[in-house]
Amino acid sequence: MSNTIFDTNFTFPNQKSVYKGKVREVYALEDDRLIMIATDRLSAFDVVMPKGIPYKGQILNQIATKMMVSTADIVPNWLMATPDPNVAIGHACEPFKVEMVIRGYMSGHAAREYKAGKRLLCGVPMPEGLKENDKFPTPMITPATKAEMGDHDEDISKEDILRRGIVSKDDYEILEKYTRDLFQRGTEIAAERGLILVDTKYEFGKTKEGKIVLIDEIHTPDSSRYFYADGYQQRQDKNEPQKQLSKEFVRQWLISNGFQGLEGQKVPPMSDEYIESVSERYIELYENITGEAFIKADTEHINDRIETNILNYLNKA
Repeated sequence: MSNTIFDTNFTFPNQKSVYKGKVREVYALEDDRLIMIATDRLSAFDVVMPKGIPYKGQILNQIATKMMVSTADIVPNWLMATPDPNVAIGHACEPFKVEMVIRGYMSGHAAREYKAGKRLLCGVPMPEGLKENDKFPTPMITPATKAEMGDHDEDISKEDILRRGIVSKDDYEILEKYTRDLFQRGTEIAAERGLILVDTKYEFGKTKEGKIVLIDEIHTPDSSRYFYADGYQQRQDKNEPQKQLSKEFVRQWLISNGFQGLEGQKVPPMSDEYIESVSERYIELYENITGEAFIKADTEHINDRIETNILNYLNKA
């Protein structure tokens, strides 16, 4: 099985801090640049699995990079360069403390709320008479507050965001417009690949000059849900589950093995064979979402490769 990058411990010139998230590790430099390294860690139910997934970080980073490049004409983003398959370098930003979730279809969290009898999600009404995976008349923006470490993100309405001063009215209107524009472009890109972009989330930040930009990953299988377009309506008509492209398959495996991230539950052991199958599934997701063959990066000395590529970039920049 290929080597994975599970943890990093680099020291770069002019480095001032390091932040380690569930999947990404972010090195901040004195010159207001960030180095974001996508590791091969796998997170589900807000828990990091004990083993890395070969090529997962490369896959997420390369999808996000391609999607940022293909949307830069409509929404500015933080990205400056990708000197390594697992690395993105860009402008430091002050993140907004909300995630802009947008839903084109009643799936996942929205469907669970609907089944529980709720017809308002984040202050937005959901029509009567829908069934799981039906298309909404208009895509719904259902924001979530950014969680502190260890907590789950929580639904919040636009009204509460403005009332609590989490985001100003003027800034929020820009976030709304950018979210709708990105989702429309993402929907068009997905359609070209025979896919349906079901729902996704976007994160935004503000540069030191006060410019609002898109940050973090975009349209990846970790941040988005896709359906195969072929056969979508037939499956709906027959009340059959939709064929998905997302990391939902990992969640379902964990659930079937008695784990949902609840107190007292233990992550089930993952065999090398299962880890390899997850890696293969991520490669399949990459190729379906991008329409391109996946080229595996050299993983023999993965940490050395990443460090060398970053240092070479910084020395030339």
